[in-house]
Amino acid sequence: MNRGGSSASASANYLLCTNCRKVLRKDKRIRVSQPLTRGPSAFIPEKEVVQANTADERTNFLVEEYSTSGRLDNITQVMSLHTQYLESFLRSQFYMLRMDGPLPLPDRHYIAIMAAARHQCSYLINMHVDEFLKTGGIAEWLNGLEYVPQRLRNLNEINKLLAHRPWLITKEHIQKLVKTGENNWSLPELVHAVVLLAHYHALASFVFGSGINPERDPGIANGFRLISVSSFCVCDLANDNSIENASLAGSNFGCAEGGLPGPSVLSEHRHCLPSLQIVDSLGELEALMERMKRLQEDREDEETTREEMTTRFEKEKKESLFVVPGETFHSFPHSDFEDDMIIAADVSRYIEDPGFGYEDFARRGEDHLPTFRAQIKHASLDYTWENHGFSLVNRLYSDIGHLLDEKFRMVYNLTYNTMATHEDVDTTTLRRALFNYVHCMFGIRYDDYDYGEVNQLLERSLKVYIKTVTCYPERTTKRMYDSYWRQFTHSEKVHVNLLLMEARMQAELLYALRAITRHLT
Repeated sequence: MNRGGSSASASANYLLCTNCRKVLRKDKRIRVSQPLTRGPSAFIPEKEVVQANTADERTNFLVEEYSTSGRLDNITQVMSLHTQYLESFLRSQFYMLRMDGPLPLPDRHYIAIMAAARHQCSYLINMHVDEFLKTGGIAEWLNGLEYVPQRLRNLNEINKLLAHRPWLITKEHIQKLVKTGENNWSLPELVHAVVLLAHYHALASFVFGSGINPERDPGIANGFRLISVSSFCVCDLANDNSIENASLAGSNFGCAEGGLPGPSVLSEHRHCLPSLQIVDSLGELEALMERMKRLQEDREDEETTREEMTTRFEKEKKESLFVVPGETFHSFPHSDFEDDMIIAADVSRYIEDPGFGYEDFARRGEDHLPTFRAQIKHASLDYTWENHGFSLVNRLYSDIGHLLDEKFRMVYNLTYNTMATHEDVDTTTLRRALFNYVHCMFGIRYDDYDYGEVNQLLERSLKVYIKTVTCYPERTTKRMYDSYWRQFTHSEKVHVNLLLMEARMQAELLYALRAITRHLT
């Protein structure tokens, strides 16, 4: 053994813990016991989802009619808590994957893989690797991007921009893809690809935000599986990180029922123990309902000026800078987490520039920030989904506009008029605040919306959760999910995740479709 120094190849096998600076070996792996029972979600008790599926025959019909996999997968099981929405989701997804369209079937699934890889979503990658092969895809392509046609590789730039900073997409990006040549894209093909990319970026947010478990693997022997723990350090136990949460190769969620015992288990479920916190959460619910009622009354009594609404938007946009994902859940600096994050090899093969990620639309120290005005009194002055995006996408990719519009409207208007144990509650202001806050983080402003409502309705722990799920979904933990709206049902929290998913998808589409429109004009 050479003790005189360390070679570059040797040092490449190690990394430093960002918290305690201990040296860790990258190829470290351990055996972890499988839970005796695994539901579709690591965040939601299995019995709640199973009861919903058992009680609703409509779900089984939808799966038979529209599921591309032919089975009731974990995403569908969790979404089935809202069957009305599930139908819109499955119909649109089936259309973009299976029905007549500009792109060949295998290419559609490969684009889904590329999109999911931007967020290291192994659940979606594994699902579409199977579908890619079933639809006649070339197995060699699964070795990585260097094995696919240049035409598909050319989507890398728009894939990463859509996933992380869609406001940077310009007509020049579109022109580069559609320019004349053997690797060019037609506009209908490009629109189909953009819809797929946006769909799977947003779906990755739902997968992580809802704690979707991997599908059961019948190949696991003796109740054990091998997971990589290369980025796990002993000090993580003190930081409330479970071993499984440190692994990109295994389950992406810590402290699922039946997971590893340890200090993190107690802290993850601490909300279930002290009666004082139950009282506090009841008080939070009543306070939220009172604020909703007061906002409704104030809206009827006074009219906010256009200038005041603009000021409140700019204030909320800048305040979102200080909502840092994981800020109350980890002791290490956010920047260290971002810089030292490891991408699993089976994911990184499908992306280029893995270090490229979300950057706040409103950056610290900048004034006069450009804003996407998505809806104003005179729609011709800027770009809207209803007046521009819908018609363009429908013209270039027939009927998908109707399906997407139905899905957006369904999730935005979906309500059961309940909040936790309360009935006959108008939740319109709350749903609107959730949707518009996501768009605010992407620099999209609605001139007819008072952004002061966001600060009054969304508590800080909820804002942290929203920003994480929307912008850094792979960092979502069960503790974040449990930390907000503690008196609300899991069904209501899934509804939140559906709103975040669709708001994100619409934001990505608005920027991409505006760039295509500018290319055409």
